[in-house]
Amino acid sequence: MPIYEYQVTGDQNCEYCSDGFELLRKISEPNLTQCPKCGAPVERKISAPNLGGSGPSLDTANIEKHGFTQYKKSGKGVYEKTAGKGPDVISGD
Repeated sequence: MPIYEYQVTGDQNCEYCSDGFELLRKISEPNLTQCPKCGAPVERKISAPNLGGSGPSLDTANIEKHGFTQYKKSGKGVYEKTAGKGPDVISGD
């Protein structure tokens, strides 16, 4: 569920909405038009999405810690193990 930011569009406001507020809402819910506390008219602000981090670390220690095996291509159809358990070499032959 996304977090939406709202700002007051009129003069009426309360402590909750005077500086704007954020709400976690389902995408399928209808647009919010009033402050949930005082009923002041509000509109949703356009804001940048939070895309999160770059993902899990693929360093050798992290791969082995989670029980995975990593291979690197060393030739045509040949892969050598660089991390984890498993055969040292995988070959298409």
